[in-house]
Amino acid sequence: MSSTAGKVIKCKAAVAWEAGKPLVIEEVEVAPPQKMEVRLKILFTSLCHTDVYFWEAKAQDSVFPRILGHEAAGIVESVGEGVTELVPGDHVLPVFTGECGDCAHCKSEESNMCTLLRINVERGVMINDGKSRFSINGKPIYHFVGTSTFSEYTVAHVGCVAKINPLAPLDKVCVLSCGISTGLGATLNVAKPKKGSSVAIFGLGAVGLAAAEGARLAGASRIIGVDLNSGRFEEAKKFGVTEFVNPKDHDEPVQNVIAKMTDGGVDRSVECTGNIGAMISAFECVHDGWGVAVLVGVPHKDAVFKTHPMNVLNERTLKGTFFGNYKPRSDLPAVVEMYMNKELEVGKFITHEVPFAEINKAFELMLKGEGLRCIIRME
Repeated sequence: MSSTAGKVIKCKAAVAWEAGKPLVIEEVEVAPPQKMEVRLKILFTSLCHTDVYFWEAKAQDSVFPRILGHEAAGIVESVGEGVTELVPGDHVLPVFTGECGDCAHCKSEESNMCTLLRINVERGVMINDGKSRFSINGKPIYHFVGTSTFSEYTVAHVGCVAKINPLAPLDKVCVLSCGISTGLGATLNVAKPKKGSSVAIFGLGAVGLAAAEGARLAGASRIIGVDLNSGRFEEAKKFGVTEFVNPKDHDEPVQNVIAKMTDGGVDRSVECTGNIGAMISAFECVHDGWGVAVLVGVPHKDAVFKTHPMNVLNERTLKGTFFGNYKPRSDLPAVVEMYMNKELEVGKFITHEVPFAEINKAFELMLKGEGLRCIIRME
């Protein structure tokens, strides 16, 4: 791979030319990495709902033409000026948020919200020079959350690239670069349920099931799955969910249903839908005195969270989390080791696989609500 260092690489990429239209496989030019950047050869990527959300562009502004994708694994092809922690050949996970190592957030043991490299969904260029590294016939194609993994080669800031165990199978651990780690960390790092406790999980998609997996690993005795699709319960059992509640089956708010089931409320709840009603229910269903609710889902930009102040005064705690409170470069390698040590099962999240040429099938599956994660093989 070193023979391509410093040169423009021509490769295939799936370009989103406009909102909601099928991606088109194009030949793109990928410029060499600049200062504090690395160029990666992407081997496996998967489709996350966030990609679909910004591809549809229904609730926010989105930049086009764009190369989406942010959940992936690959190998470092070359590094730019100033990069010392990575070398060509390293196995890595690109991450939509970063860790510069120097800002107040990175130096804090409590935060992972890097000032420099925090996710920015509107920025379609590199922060070093405000330019894109992708082009077609000299015209720029924009980046997505600093990763743009729907391309055989991509360029990312070094702070958004986690070096991992070279023995880890990239077609499995690629899903740890976003959704699975987000849900897992929301439970293990933020909710922190005690052994034998009760946990309610709102939303049983991939992130919610990863949150359930975290509750299982923590030793929770009751894991209550809440979802509007009753068909998801059977699958959820594989991730430790012990009971299921469909709000549509009840004439009263689901938080009341859960309170009755658990003698006053669950010890912890994790909300993974982005629906504001579910967020409020997740907070109001935890037990007074010690209950902790963690919000993971991203709400509509106009949503407003409303609850009676007594719910707070009665010693319930409301928390939010971003990427499961994991610092990408410092913490992700250890999550990969959890998989390598057979503590964390990743394969059960992967329900489909398609070649890169059929990437639009992955979008179709997600839009139909079929499966959890679809792996896209770049070669």
